[in-house]
Amino acid sequence: MVQKHLEAEIQKAVEVLKEGGVVVFPTETAYGLAADARSEAAVERVRAVKGRSQDKSFPLIAASREMVERFAGMPRGLETLATQHWSGPLTLVLPVMGDGLASGVVRNGTVAMRVSSHPVAHALCEGLGAPIVATSANLAGGEACYSVACVRQQLGDAPDFYLDAGELTPEPPSTIVAIDDYGYPEVLRQGSIEI
Repeated sequence: MVQKHLEAEIQKAVEVLKEGGVVVFPTETAYGLAADARSEAAVERVRAVKGRSQDKSFPLIAASREMVERFAGMPRGLETLATQHWSGPLTLVLPVMGDGLASGVVRNGTVAMRVSSHPVAHALCEGLGAPIVATSANLAGGEACYSVACVRQQLGDAPDFYLDAGELTPEPPSTIVAIDDYGYPEVLRQGSIEI
């Protein structure tokens, strides 16, 4: 459930996303940078704000498994993990379906996606009707931020909108799992969820 006082802020943030802007928002792990994952220009804005190199793609958050499956396939070897841990801090590397996503979020024909359990992250995806870029709200190589003050210190006025949900409880980043060449799950980053 989204806290009542955040509803108007979420509406504003969704409008910013629809216009191709970059939004600072809370997740279940830390503050993140959001942008419309379908927009090349918006994804490149996130890259510029964060100072991230061109060879790295961005992970995404979707509102539901159905939304994930509009843009990506679900390999059999990852179905059980998705069922067990979504919504939550589990990112799955999935094969891209179609050409609905910006090239900056796709790497070697795959995309890293999760369904967030944070009500604000969920509401932003729902409002936009599409997945959002969800990378940590800090400079590349900088420390993760659990407050808007920390994000402002690193990024200043570069983001278009700050959605302040107060201080977050520090949590490890999401666990990232891909499929290996034999069709088995392979943990790329051990994070909040032990696999």
